[in-house]
Amino acid sequence: MQESSIERQDEDQVYSIDLRDVVETKKEGLYEKMPRFLRRYLKKIVHIDLLNNIFKRANGRRGIEFAEMLIEDFNASVSTTGLENVPREGKVMIVGNHPLGGFDGMNLFWAVGQRRRDILIPANDFLMYLENMREHFLPINKVGSNSANVRKLEMAFRGDDAIIMFPAGICSRKQDGVICDLEWKKTFVTKARNNQRDVVPVYIYGQNSKRFYRLAKIRKFLKIKFNIEMMFLVDEAYKLKDKNIRMIFGKPIPYTVFDKRHSDLEWAQLVKNHVYKLKDDPDVIFDGE
Repeated sequence: MQESSIERQDEDQVYSIDLRDVVETKKEGLYEKMPRFLRRYLKKIVHIDLLNNIFKRANGRRGIEFAEMLIEDFNASVSTTGLENVPREGKVMIVGNHPLGGFDGMNLFWAVGQRRRDILIPANDFLMYLENMREHFLPINKVGSNSANVRKLEMAFRGDDAIIMFPAGICSRKQDGVICDLEWKKTFVTKARNNQRDVVPVYIYGQNSKRFYRLAKIRKFLKIKFNIEMMFLVDEAYKLKDKNIRMIFGKPIPYTVFDKRHSDLEWAQLVKNHVYKLKDDPDVIFDGE
């Protein structure tokens, strides 16, 4: 049995976040260049005060308990089909579409947590500000320049903890009138095969507001690199108050399926297509074609 990669944090410390830190996860020095009215607007959109109030009330709750508190705060609920397809122990990778951003990730984390507690999630710098979840996060934004992060990531894939991944890397966008993920990255296929991890596909229902997709389209048209719409994801989550988040877990895909018939990138798109089929047939079997 491999040792878990999850590190325990100080449960008594109360954390808070600052807008400057959030903005500068994407571009250092950007905050100082912003006019004050824009700072005030972003503080409202990112719901800094709401988040800090949540951290204050967390009262030492971390991981699954913290996720459950967040879901309760939003008066949201989670319904699952096929959750039994997630094994209670041993190597597994859960991969799915990413319709909502961080909120669907939190709900998926909580759902998988009803089966097991040893869960890790690759997370960007923005999510790393959720201190109450930090022991479950694997930092990825700066992996290229941080050998410690590289080692931690590799150790996690070799270990026995369940790993949740959203292979698109960003939440779904509107394409040709349809809201769906962009191209899936091949990493999960390569890591699954190299580390003997079966893959459990999951389809998550949901979509963000029209404003979110308009912002993404405008940013792309103007060729702005800074992911402006990401700053609105907390506000998008706030709009999901009183909503039910539905997800379907499909049958496990053996890692041995990922052979040389296709490249890893092609396999990734085939799994992506399979995930969207779960919506119509939760029992569909991945055939690799």
